[in-house]
Amino acid sequence: MASDGDGAASNLKAAASNQVKILPQDERAVTHGDKQYTTVKEGLAYILVPKGSEAASPKPGKEAEPPAQTVFYNPIQQFNRDLTVLAIKAYGGEAIAERRRRWEQRLRQGPKKKKGKALKRKREDIEDAEPRAEESSPSNGADASVAKIPAAPANSPPASEEAPQVVPSGTESTKSFKSSFRILDALSATGLRAIRYAHELPFATSITANDLLPAATKQIKLNVEHNRVEGKVRVTTGNALSHMYGVLGDSGRHGPDEPGGKYDVVDLDPYGTAAPFFDAAVQALSDGGMLCATCTDSGVFASAGYPEKTFALYGGAPLRGPHSHEGGLRLILHAIAMSAARYGLAIEPLLTLSIDYYARTFVRIRRSPAEVKFLAGKTMLVYSCDQGCGAWTTQPLARNKEAQDKKGDKFYKHGLAQGPSAGQHCPHCGFKTHLAGPMYGGPLHSSAFVQRILDDLPAADNATYPTKPRIEGMLLTALEEDLSPPSPSPTLPSPNPPARLLSAVDSHPFFFIPHALSKVLHCPTPPENAVRGGLRSLGYRVARSHCKPGSIKTDAPWAVVWDVMRSWVRQRAGPLKEGAIKEGTAGWGIMHGPSPLSQTAAAPPAASTDDDQNAPQSVGKVEEEPAGPTQPIVFDEDLGRASKASKRVVRYQLNPTANWGPMSRAKG
Repeated sequence: MASDGDGAASNLKAAASNQVKILPQDERAVTHGDKQYTTVKEGLAYILVPKGSEAASPKPGKEAEPPAQTVFYNPIQQFNRDLTVLAIKAYGGEAIAERRRRWEQRLRQGPKKKKGKALKRKREDIEDAEPRAEESSPSNGADASVAKIPAAPANSPPASEEAPQVVPSGTESTKSFKSSFRILDALSATGLRAIRYAHELPFATSITANDLLPAATKQIKLNVEHNRVEGKVRVTTGNALSHMYGVLGDSGRHGPDEPGGKYDVVDLDPYGTAAPFFDAAVQALSDGGMLCATCTDSGVFASAGYPEKTFALYGGAPLRGPHSHEGGLRLILHAIAMSAARYGLAIEPLLTLSIDYYARTFVRIRRSPAEVKFLAGKTMLVYSCDQGCGAWTTQPLARNKEAQDKKGDKFYKHGLAQGPSAGQHCPHCGFKTHLAGPMYGGPLHSSAFVQRILDDLPAADNATYPTKPRIEGMLLTALEEDLSPPSPSPTLPSPNPPARLLSAVDSHPFFFIPHALSKVLHCPTPPENAVRGGLRSLGYRVARSHCKPGSIKTDAPWAVVWDVMRSWVRQRAGPLKEGAIKEGTAGWGIMHGPSPLSQTAAAPPAASTDDDQNAPQSVGKVEEEPAGPTQPIVFDEDLGRASKASKRVVRYQLNPTANWGPMSRAKG
């Protein structure tokens, strides 16, 4: 009896020490082994956070620092994770629908005729195999066997697409479509992203959660077991680069439930820059796959403090000024594009955002050496008057010129661009200009992709996605950034977009902030709506930038922008105080014109007609700037308030808590 009692007690003790498999619940204390955990819920996932030691007592006048984490978990990035789930849901749903469409089209067309003896033998083998499959199935349809249709080599699906199955039933056959969808969380930490993907993306068939630290993968396995998603999430320990390079030799043709092969989505969320992982990530993706990348080193890609490090990581020099964060986004895209181009891979930015202290980008990677030829024409340098008035001029590295052959068919010629597009001195204030870049000069977003997320957003549960209001506001702002004519297609871009889209550049990159211009002129800052109204009264388009509050994007050249500011000073601000603007300053140059010497130095040589047709017509393009508007400028604030948004949305968010940022690196 005593031994039975001891055994029961030991079983109870063991059960109490291993509560990982109990039903997940938010803020529940869980014991596993000799460790205590607290359950934290995010989305539909629950993670076990080890109870750390109490924070040290703060010094007088300072706040206590949070305890060190053995496995990195940052609740501040929930917006990032919510947005990523919704973005993958929009991308994956469209990608699988496209695969189904191609599969049904192949079924309708039947086997494709091929040339050559080897292909003829292959076709004969297929024809011989089909009667054998029919003979093996009973005539009454009971216990029908399953036979797979061999995929035709010349019309084979992408690497991640599963071959269709045929289930014979008597004299008729029922065809079923299956498609795998694999996701890699390359730097998984707690495994939260991978678990959320398993719970919230029903079409995901296999998710790999990888981390370098054994302590991290041990924690991931606990979280996977606690969430009961062992069948979907596979945990691996190793270097992310080795893991991604390791799939290159795999053809990727696996069943929907089988691990291995290339991925449809690769998610990079490192502590710091993701640049070292770009080369491996673009190669680990299947054709048409999506790369999701986070970079938290904004002090490098969005600051001119470390230009040598920026160049080493992203292959370009940074911008200085209020628009530096957009310049950082373009540097990140440039690094991804260059990593992909050397392997014949082209990028298509679907959504690229500057959020809080980090950048997040979603890029489609397509195998197309022909598309790579357009990259040089979509790469630009920037002449920036960063120490003067803040104006800039863009310079494409190459040109993509549309031409016609003798039959009248259109094609593109790729050649060198003529330069420079700007002089050594700014034509507006006379100060020296500095170079930035090279950086990506194409669109930052796909309007169709952003609209797809917005269309799906109302159906998203508010409790699962508490950051939904901010997601909606930021996506609406990103959608309004596009100053080009709207696209007629409401769906995602085609897998084979036309050449006119491949050669598209962002004609009006970057933005300005009125209070920064007011500092140059030493005048009161005009209301944002007044500046917008003044530009719209002249017939120019105006939008916001998601990067910063108070920003203005416009297709007006810098000569018009400064004329609007001069008109503001004369009409509204009143005469400036005597001595407010000293001679030799940027403000003096704006109000009185730069010195004759600087005007001569600023005038660039005339560009050729071919270059004009292909160069981005950006704000500050010297050779196209008019002397100034001939009609009076009306600062109509009601006109400036005009917006595409029909309701009030959260476009920009203030830091909600103290110590808002990337937090400390995990220790352990």
